[in-house]
Amino acid sequence: MENSLTPLPIAAPVVGVGDLSASQADFGGMADDSARPARMNLNKRQKAAVIVRLLLSEGADLPLADLSEDAQQELTQQFGELRLVDRDTLSAVVREFLGEMEGIGLTFPGGIEGALGMLDGHLSPATSARLRREAGVAARGDPWERIAGLAPDRLRRVLEEESPEVGAVLLSKLGTGLAAELLGDLPGERARTLSLAISRTGKVLPETVRRIGLTLAAQLDAEPIGAFDEDPVQRVGAILNFSRAATRDDVLEGLDEADAEFAAEVRRQIFTFANIPARITPRDVPRIIRGIDQAVLVSALAFAAEDAALAASRDFLLDNMSKRMADGLRDEVQEAGTIRPDEGEEAMNALIAEIRRMVDDGELLLVAEEE
Repeated sequence: MENSLTPLPIAAPVVGVGDLSASQADFGGMADDSARPARMNLNKRQKAAVIVRLLLSEGADLPLADLSEDAQQELTQQFGELRLVDRDTLSAVVREFLGEMEGIGLTFPGGIEGALGMLDGHLSPATSARLRREAGVAARGDPWERIAGLAPDRLRRVLEEESPEVGAVLLSKLGTGLAAELLGDLPGERARTLSLAISRTGKVLPETVRRIGLTLAAQLDAEPIGAFDEDPVQRVGAILNFSRAATRDDVLEGLDEADAEFAAEVRRQIFTFANIPARITPRDVPRIIRGIDQAVLVSALAFAAEDAALAASRDFLLDNMSKRMADGLRDEVQEAGTIRPDEGEEAMNALIAEIRRMVDDGELLLVAEEE
């Protein structure tokens, strides 16, 4: 084919892709187009370019930017080399394309980076991090997609530790909502510095942004994955929440002596029966006790009646439920008599467990504890 031929729109006189079928098509009035071999012998890359050209001419919005840079470059090169494609060749390429599409039953992403993206959230964090390090995934694909999917806490550390220029690029590549959230969590001076740095990113080259993304992704992938989802303060607090009062007091006393700062943080994590009046709003009491067995609630209230430190929580619960229910519970508490410590603490822990469940499920908000 002569290179001097003027390129013509491939699909200008051709029917739309949706009007074609693998068994029968009419291009240029031919009654049986499939019986005649195509004039041009195209390779797979050229055929792909023909299909893309046809779809674009039909007004399709193709996400070509999602292809790798190598694939985008190859497609562009094929567009530049192809000149004129005759109708018979176009018909054969479209029939082959439709036939292959109809025969596809299931697709996989191709490549370890695509596989990790598809399995994100299903693999353990440690396994995912190890596979990324071993395969060097950060060096391929779009690193900013990987970075944008990280937890806000990890991104916040980057903004705090990296240079303002790198932080400005990171904020600019994140979604507006996430960037605003991260900026709002930073100290005022740091937030102002990063905002000013963003004003200087107007002339940053795409390749520079990509290199920054690759470097950050490699650093983040290299960070060791902790064995526990929660930090030590949260874990100790959760354990002490359901420990016996004597055990909890003894542990906290020991923590005060060994590490007063750690002990103070643990205390802020602890939520016990005694914390109910300060952390629960009165209107939430009926919803909380609705999920507690009546016998368990009676045991908790009866045990609390024997301890002056817990009396305020008992009165708070009774004062913020219906009068009829409160009167009935008071009668049952009197009839219950003395409750054994192990039974009473177990009942109070059941009540605390229900409150914790409601908080975790988003059904309840605790009042912020005053410093």
